[in-house]
Amino acid sequence: MSCVRRLAVAVMAVAVAVPVWSQNATSLEEISITSKDGETITGNDKAVAQVYGFVQTDAGYNDGRIHPDWFDVVRPSMLPSYDNQYGEDGDAYFSVRQTRFGIKWAAPGGSSDIRGVFEWELFGVGADAGQTTIRLRHAYLQWGHFGAGQYWSPFMDINVFPNSLEYWGPPGMAFFRNIQVRWMPVMSDTNHVSIALERPGASGDNGHWDDIILEKGIKARFPLPDLSAEYRHSGDWGYVEIAGILRKIEWDDMVTDDAYDLSGNATGWGLNLSTNIRTGANGSTIRASVLYGEGVENYMNDATSDIGVASNPDSATRPLRGELIPVWGLVLFYDINWDENWTTSVGYSQISLDNDVYDARPDTFEEGRYALLNVLYHPTPALMLGGELQYGARENTSDGWDYDLFRIQFSFRYRFSFDLGG
Repeated sequence: MSCVRRLAVAVMAVAVAVPVWSQNATSLEEISITSKDGETITGNDKAVAQVYGFVQTDAGYNDGRIHPDWFDVVRPSMLPSYDNQYGEDGDAYFSVRQTRFGIKWAAPGGSSDIRGVFEWELFGVGADAGQTTIRLRHAYLQWGHFGAGQYWSPFMDINVFPNSLEYWGPPGMAFFRNIQVRWMPVMSDTNHVSIALERPGASGDNGHWDDIILEKGIKARFPLPDLSAEYRHSGDWGYVEIAGILRKIEWDDMVTDDAYDLSGNATGWGLNLSTNIRTGANGSTIRASVLYGEGVENYMNDATSDIGVASNPDSATRPLRGELIPVWGLVLFYDINWDENWTTSVGYSQISLDNDVYDARPDTFEEGRYALLNVLYHPTPALMLGGELQYGARENTSDGWDYDLFRIQFSFRYRFSFDLGG
């Protein structure tokens, strides 16, 4: 039975049963609260809640360099784009930024439970990049077949993320926690369908035309939400999932007192095929995905721009045009559970952008490669320590630059969970 279908009539224990091979506390779209006996706790009779999370310390050595804001991860697009960009090679690091805290709850809601999750961590991004600070991961509510809030986009599949120590993860996977309104018309044991309207947004690369774009005051506009959907078929062997996305992107020329009109629009799209395949009774799993799209880099785990600017010499009034940038991604990992105490993850991921569709600068990021191998020891289901060898590489568009690095990382983590109320 699925987590949603299995029902328990009371709060049964103080600990969530978290498999030692699972890095992410939440897998499928359903918000579930699980007892130590593996039963789903519902809010049919009274409100229940669980506090959960983990404390993790990372330490390691990087034989190359990466942008200082990303010192404790392997993110290929943030590797140097030219010689000595971030200084000489060789750098030790320490971090607690993976530390996580969250609350899940369920309460009576008439015909269905009201379920929710509020989760955050300490890894700063955006304006807080490089800092150890509180960052929202999830703020999501679910009632029956409907959900709303910030949660995994249906276009992504979190279950292809390997059991790694490295935080950022495979660059070739779709990975985006987005604000959305979601409808799940099918939620059976074997089939799952989700459809969502998501917060739109995109990024642009001006290529060689930075000054002109700045002077013209081109502004992006998103008249429609992004539309995403997924279908998953599950069995004893694992599952296979197909997901897609459509997005409307427009840009407006704010200068009206000249002979040019640089306004335009485009429709981004993407398809993502993913799977988990169980290879034995001990829970060892092959995790894989293949993705292709145009103008969907905003949803990728590591990419740069959705749109590039190209010259348009055939038009006197529109000398520049926007072009969606094609992207493809690959993820292939094998999570091995040797026994109840020892696990290994090994695999490779790659992202490639087709920058030939626009006038990209020679040092523009075009390809990222990523690999890892680890050995992890779990003295108890809640405690983990281990080491990991990591590899990352960046290739530019046309200047011949290809940079790679190796890192070794050691981590120590303790998971916790306890009930509140009920």
